[in-house]
Amino acid sequence: MSDSAPSERDRLVSVVLDERSIGRGNADQEHERAIAIYDLVELNSFRLAEIDRGPYALNVSMHDAKLVFDIRTQSDEQIVTHILSLTPFRRILKDYFLICESYYAAIRTATPAQIEAIDMGRRGLHNEGAHLLGERLAGKIICDFDTTRRLFTLVTALHWRG
Repeated sequence: MSDSAPSERDRLVSVVLDERSIGRGNADQEHERAIAIYDLVELNSFRLAEIDRGPYALNVSMHDAKLVFDIRTQSDEQIVTHILSLTPFRRILKDYFLICESYYAAIRTATPAQIEAIDMGRRGLHNEGAHLLGERLAGKIICDFDTTRRLFTLVTALHWRG
């Protein structure tokens, strides 16, 4: 990961989810996915480690329980495909969704201090997931931590059960 300022070429201009492999979710899931994609495309720093052909289009799909990043040029010419096992993310995703459930339940009955403590735990797990994703992308994709967080948000949106 890098924290230097991105050029106009070092960015994602689109993110598309493959509905055939990922499937459509319910209305809440689709809303969360759309927000994650919007946030990611709106502000990101993204480039390939050894190929400079940006700006980039990212097509995301699932294949055999693996996350597939099909990276293309803005004009839809395929550049490279990276496949990531989701196995290393299982614990973080499980814990993240449990704490999110606690957070939404706490909003109705807990004190502001309790809600803040739960939210700090949720953010900590989100950061842990983003760090892991950054490690898994190392040597392949270069992006700043905020972009990695947004990519992890997309991963959570793909797995969120609502």
